[in-house]
Amino acid sequence: MNANEHAINRETRALFCLECGKCTANCPVSRVNHEFSPRMQLSRLLSGSLDDLITDDKLYTCLTCGMCSVRCPSDVRYTELMQMARIEAYKTGHVANLSHGGVLQEVMKIHSAEKLKQDRGALLDSELKTTEKGELLYFAGCLPYFDAVFTDIGVEAVKIGRSAIRLLNALGEKPVVMPNERCCGHDLLWMGDEEGFLALMKHNIKEIKKTGAKKVVTACAECYRTLARDYPRYADGIDFEVQHISQYLAERLPELEKKLKKKVNKAVSFQDPCRLGRHMGVYNPPRELLDKIPGLKVREMPHSGEAAVCCGTSAWINCDMYSKKIQVNRLNEAKQAGAETVITSCPKCYIHFSCATNEKNDRPSVEMEVQDLCVLLAESLEAK
Repeated sequence: MNANEHAINRETRALFCLECGKCTANCPVSRVNHEFSPRMQLSRLLSGSLDDLITDDKLYTCLTCGMCSVRCPSDVRYTELMQMARIEAYKTGHVANLSHGGVLQEVMKIHSAEKLKQDRGALLDSELKTTEKGELLYFAGCLPYFDAVFTDIGVEAVKIGRSAIRLLNALGEKPVVMPNERCCGHDLLWMGDEEGFLALMKHNIKEIKKTGAKKVVTACAECYRTLARDYPRYADGIDFEVQHISQYLAERLPELEKKLKKKVNKAVSFQDPCRLGRHMGVYNPPRELLDKIPGLKVREMPHSGEAAVCCGTSAWINCDMYSKKIQVNRLNEAKQAGAETVITSCPKCYIHFSCATNEKNDRPSVEMEVQDLCVLLAESLEAK
C-alpha cells in the first residue's frame, strides 16, 4: 500500500467499512443501475489497490450526494474518498465522461487564466443596487454561463442572481458584486482537476479581500459548500464568513416577512440540494422562508431532508439514462405529494429537473414547474 492509499484510507475511514451494504442499499444510482455499488467500489480499494479504483469508469458514476455517508454505521466518508480518488485518477489521465461536450469545464478552465477580465455587473438589472466595496458580498457563481448553454430548455439562471440581489436590496443591503469574480471551482475539484480548482480559489480569495467583505452569501448550494468548506481546507483558513442565502434571509426573517406581501397561490415541494443538505447540514432555513410566503402550500415529499434524493448528476459528468430515471422518479414523487412546483436552492438542481421536464425522446416527461427559492421569494415581494 503506497502513501496515497494510506492517506485516503486514513482520512476517509475506509478501513472501518463493515461491508454491511447499507451504502449500496441507499444509493440512488444503485437503485436504477444495478451494476454500480458503493460497497464494491470501496472493497476494490481495500482488497486491491488504488489503481484498481481510479482506472474503473464507475469512479465517476457516483453522484457524491452523501446518502451513503449518512447511512454508514462506521462513518466511512465515502464522498471524500471519491474526491481524493478522482484527484489521483486525473493526475494519471483517467478522466470522467464530460456532459455537454465538456463546454462547461472549458469555461471553468478559461476562468483560471490569470489575465482574464470580466464584468459581472453588466449582467445585473439596472434597478438593482450593488457596490464594489463593502462588508456583504454576493457570489453569483456560473449563472450567466448556464443560460447560454441551456437556452433550448428555457433556463433562466441569471434570474436567480437578480432575485437574490433584489431580496438583499429589500432588506436595505447593497451587496458587493465583484466585476472579475470567477467560477468557485466546485466542478473541477469533483472531477479531479485539483490544479484548476486551486487557481480559481486563489483568484477569488484575492478578489474578495480587495472588497473588504466580511460575509459572503451565495444562492448556489455548490458555491456555498466550496467557499465554506473547501476554500478553508486548501487555503488554510479564510477571513470571511460564508452563508447560503437561505441562511442569511432566515436570520432576518422578521424583516423580510414584512416585505412578502404578494400571494403565491400554489402547492410546492422543496428539493434539498445534496451540497446544502447532507454536505452542510442546512435543512430548516429554506423551509422557514417558504412558510412565510402568503398563499403558498408546502407539500413535503416522503424522501426529504437528510433522506432527499439527488437531482441525478453532479459536476456536469456522466449525465445518462440513469440520471434521467432518478430525475423523473423524483419529480413524480413531488407530484404524488400534491405539488405543482418543485422548489430548490441550487442552480444545478433547477437545470437538471428542468431538463427532465423537457425530455424530447421516447421517455415520457413529467409535467412539473421547477423554480429556485430566491425567484419564488422575489415574486412575493411587495410592489416596487
